[in-house]
Amino acid sequence: MFSEIFLHVDALQFLVLAVSAVLIGINKTALPGIGVLPVVLLTMMFPTRLSTGLQLLMLAMTDLVAVAWYRRHADWKIVLRLLPWAYVGLGVGSLTLRYLSDDALRPMIGGIVLFLVVLNFIRSRLPQEKIPSGMVIAAFCGVLLGFTTQVANAAGPVAAIYFLAMRLPKEKYMGCSAWFFLIINWTKLPIFIAEGRITLESLWIDLCMIPFLLLGAAAGILLLPRMPQKLFEAVIQILIVVTAVKLCIPDEWFTVLY
Repeated sequence: MFSEIFLHVDALQFLVLAVSAVLIGINKTALPGIGVLPVVLLTMMFPTRLSTGLQLLMLAMTDLVAVAWYRRHADWKIVLRLLPWAYVGLGVGSLTLRYLSDDALRPMIGGIVLFLVVLNFIRSRLPQEKIPSGMVIAAFCGVLLGFTTQVANAAGPVAAIYFLAMRLPKEKYMGCSAWFFLIINWTKLPIFIAEGRITLESLWIDLCMIPFLLLGAAAGILLLPRMPQKLFEAVIQILIVVTAVKLCIPDEWFTVLY
């Protein structure tokens, strides 16, 4: 059975799937900023539409682990403030996919994330009372979250910037992230199936990745309590910049890797 499942997956693709699964597990339980790295890895090894479907299934499975572990730490005011706007972004993303190619969308998302990084840097230099955190910011980030997650499963950096701006402690940060993405990603599943981005074959492949997902999730759970708050935020910021820059770079520049 397993030989039939992986009939069209070579050794390098399997390795990338396994590494991506471990990273997704760590992403969900310790470092949300690395969520774009599996996007990059899977897109380099699989057709773009298939890669997003493969990743969404793994994300949805690890969302259950993250919520089970951090379910009591969420600030529901923050989560509920974002959700309606995120659904608007999902709709915009679905419409956009009909008219723009993947090659045009990826650098657009990277540029948006880099712009938000600059805004977040400015935010970190302002007094707390001058930082906007009301409905306008929630609407902007919520729509952008929905758009980027629908287009490329790349909402992690946007969510990280928003939750960092809310100055949440580590555990509450992880709780908000866990619940928000559980709701969003499980909403996306039927949409991806209808769009042909999730197939029966990709489902079986992702089910075989469960041990690697659990390994990453366990590693993240062990890592987070040992990471100081400032280091936690600094690592996320660095990973956001690196992955956003990668999204801005055309894939043709990386053909030498093949």
